[in-house]
Amino acid sequence: MSQDSSHAVRTPHRVVVIVDDNSNPFELGCAIEVFGLPRPELGRDLYDFRLCSPEPRTVMRDGFFTLTGVAGLDAADEADTLIVPNRPDVEAPRNPAVLDAVRRAHARGARLVGFCSGAFTLAEAGVLDGRRAAAHWRWAEEFRVRFPAVRLEPDVLFVDDGDILTSAGSAAALDLGLHVVRRDHGAEIANAVSRRLVFAAHRDGGQRQFVERPVPDTPDESLAPVLAWAQERLDEPLTVADLAARAAVSPATLHRRFRTQLGTTPLAWLTGERLALACRLIERGESRFAMVARRSGLGTAANLRALMRRETGLTPLAYRRRFGP
Repeated sequence: MSQDSSHAVRTPHRVVVIVDDNSNPFELGCAIEVFGLPRPELGRDLYDFRLCSPEPRTVMRDGFFTLTGVAGLDAADEADTLIVPNRPDVEAPRNPAVLDAVRRAHARGARLVGFCSGAFTLAEAGVLDGRRAAAHWRWAEEFRVRFPAVRLEPDVLFVDDGDILTSAGSAAALDLGLHVVRRDHGAEIANAVSRRLVFAAHRDGGQRQFVERPVPDTPDESLAPVLAWAQERLDEPLTVADLAARAAVSPATLHRRFRTQLGTTPLAWLTGERLALACRLIERGESRFAMVARRSGLGTAANLRALMRRETGLTPLAYRRRFGP
């Protein structure tokens, strides 16, 4: 007897990480934490995750340990999302077999992700020509010289260019990983994953890579109190002047502290928080988009629609169809 397609079990999206000689353990750990762990608190696993390597034994960065017992490189040919190798020696050419696997994945439409120096792997495979990408600030100039056909975006955390995503630096791998989860499963699921990681739920890709955090003098200049205050009042007509008044500083001082501590502006942060709230409201079943706009502080359904299309690539209706209850 045939099974009703509406009750068919959906195969989880398959994420495969290629681990090559001298790969960085930290980025590997980020991939495992975000994509590889079971999620009993969510009642389902988000991804089918596996590691693969071109060799049976892979010596990790600086010989810290040797990785064995993972799948062969042919597992990359089954990936829906392929995370490519990164390593500290960006000048050394990549393994030709790895580059071929990346090209095959791209040709068949798989999503490609490069953490940190993984952008060099993607560029060497030739799949980044004419595309936008991020790279660690330390290697930005070398990347430009070696790959002039790639549109490098300097000093950002990550770049989402559709089917190819790249992040700068090691910790930005977590930002990009959570961005991918948000793109695949919605804001509510991404928040749940970030809570388990005890990591900031959302840092926009356009934020700066290097954020100065000078040790304060006697007064505490932390933004945490004003951020918490604003997050409880997103439905109110808050302005930058309101935030500055709450923090008891001038708007110029507040702007400087946001740039220093968060790498963004007060208005951009406020808009991002409101959009995240709007996404959660839609995911929880609110179908009246004018109500979503009001409750999230975005004002009108037209403004909600414009911001959602810009930030998620989806209209509110398409977002509800994809992530709603």
